[in-house]
Order: sequence, then structure tokens, then C-alpha cells
Amino acid sequence: MAWLGGIAGLLVALALFAPARWLADGVTAATAGQVQLVNARGTLWHGRADLLFTGGEGSRTQTALPQGVGWRLNPTLAAGMPALAVALSAPCCTSMPLNATVAPRWGGAQVELAAFDSRWPADLLSGLGTPWNTLRMEGQLVLQSSGLSLRMDRGRLNLQGALTVDALDIGSRLATLRPLGSYRLELRAEAEGNTATLDLSTLRGDLLLQGSGQWVGGRLRFRGEAQAAAGREEALTNLLNIMGKRQGARSVFSVG
Repeated sequence: MAWLGGIAGLLVALALFAPARWLADGVTAATAGQVQLVNARGTLWHGRADLLFTGGEGSRTQTALPQGVGWRLNPTLAAGMPALAVALSAPCCTSMPLNATVAPRWGGAQVELAAFDSRWPADLLSGLGTPWNTLRMEGQLVLQSSGLSLRMDRGRLNLQGALTVDALDIGSRLATLRPLGSYRLELRAEAEGNTATLDLSTLRGDLLLQGSGQWVGGRLRFRGEAQAAAGREEALTNLLNIMGKRQGARSVFSVG
């Protein structure tokens, strides 16, 4: 029976020292190549990698996060069931690690994000392809939440909690004005998790944005408007034409 002990020891060692590349391969597969962990080093449980955003298979666009990301994974329990505690850190963008608990559920999985406050370069989105590579945004994205729950149930995404994204001093290669302005996107999910509201507003700037929408049953429906502040119409005409359908001075855009 000594061979059984040897096999058990081998399996334990394999689990403990599984290479970081396994996680990198899983992230690439789960995101269809749009998010990639490259040059992964360390182990599955504690490692570091460079973070790339791409437009997916066949795309030539990509952006890299300065200084990459690091992670720690630890087995834990959630509601008495096996789960995984995740701590994600990015030297450029997180003063404290982002903490989450990932738990499998019948027909899907649930992710519980603890309260967080982080700051990310807006040009990172350019790597995702259309329309971000056309807009070529500049500025910073500040993400804040008091806690957020995401549950995937038979292909439907349910949300609970709130998330605020402040897009600060945003610029674009499509406009000569820099910056265009600063904006706030607020996501608030109802208690039952099937309905979430999304609101867009302008904090300051020459490009005025507003909009609202709902996320119902995993489907987003959003309608927004953009227009130039008084005296800035000529400088923003090209950008407004691209952003949506022109209705006089306004540009109307929608999702869903």
C-alpha cells in the first residue's frame, strides 16, 4: 500500500505547487482572450503576472497594466460550503488588496466583493477593441463600492449592492479639447438581485453626458445623451457624430 501513499503525496504536492500558468490559462479561456495574465510566475495560490487587455482572438489591439498584478488564493467556507478567498493587488492602482470570495453554486457561481476603493488608467480600456480603441480614452477611473455580490445562475447574472465609477479628467484622441470632463456612473442593485439601475451624470467639463438604464434579468437597457457646452460645439462635433445618432445639438446613444 506504500504506492497509495506515494500517489497521495504526489497529488498534494501537485495541488500545493501548481504553477501560476494554470491560473493564467483559466483566465484567458474564461474571457475569450480579452483578459490575459502573461509572464505568470509563482504558483496557482500565490503569484504575479503582467495584465493585458485585448480585443480577443485575432485582435491586434492590447494594453498592459503598469507593474502588473499579484494574487493570493486560499480555500475557505461560504455559508458552510467550500469556497475560495481571493486577494488581488495592483501596485499602480490599489492601496489595499481587492478581496473577494468565490463559491460554486448549483447552475453557476457566486462572487462576493468586499468594500474597495481603487484607481485605474482609463487608457487600459483601449486594448478591448471597439469602441474603446476608437475613443482612445485618457484619464483615470476611480472604482468604489461598499460591497457587491455577483451571482451567475444558469447563464443569468444577478447583482446586489452598489458600485460607483468616477471617470476623471477624461480625454479622447477624437477631440482636441483636453480634458473633455469628469463623469460618474452609478450602479445600484435591488435586494432581490434581478433588477439594477444605472445612472450616468456629468461632474464637470465641456462634454455634457447624462443617461439612465436598467439591468433586468441579466440584460442591460441604457439610453444616454451627449452634447457640447455653450461655445464648444465646433470643437466637439466630430466626437458627437461618432458617439451616437444626432438629434440637433444632442447625440443619442443606447445599449440593448
